[in-house]
Amino acid sequence: MGDVVGRGVDERPVGIDELLERVRAGYERIEPQAAYGAAQGGEALLVDIRYAALRERDGLIPGALVVERNELEWRLDPQGSHRAPEATGHDLRVVVICNEGYASSLAAESLRRLGLSQATDLVGGFQAWRAAGLPVTSGVGADA
Repeated sequence: MGDVVGRGVDERPVGIDELLERVRAGYERIEPQAAYGAAQGGEALLVDIRYAALRERDGLIPGALVVERNELEWRLDPQGSHRAPEATGHDLRVVVICNEGYASSLAAESLRRLGLSQATDLVGGFQAWRAAGLPVTSGVGADA
């Protein structure tokens, strides 16, 4: 059988905590205030990967592109046939946002493997964004 993608034959399996640590060591994460400033300045695209129930319960970040996690790579690959209009190039600075900042780290790594070298994620996720007092709108009626 073939190798697992991203792991060589001689590497030992790692747990999720170690994998997360390795992934995060490969890029610089961004804090909520900095992400807000970058988005406001047109320097970053915020991408909310939370599932619908969380968006409906907690609300949305105004201006963030909503893409559920299972569609992320297809929607943000600038060369993909199903890309979102916002996926303008490999130099796009994408800030992936999940609920608490764990799944977004793995998602950002996946985007980096697609060539989106400036992909990162939000430290603390949506919950940190909201706790920082940054803008949130009602999630009622929002869809992916």
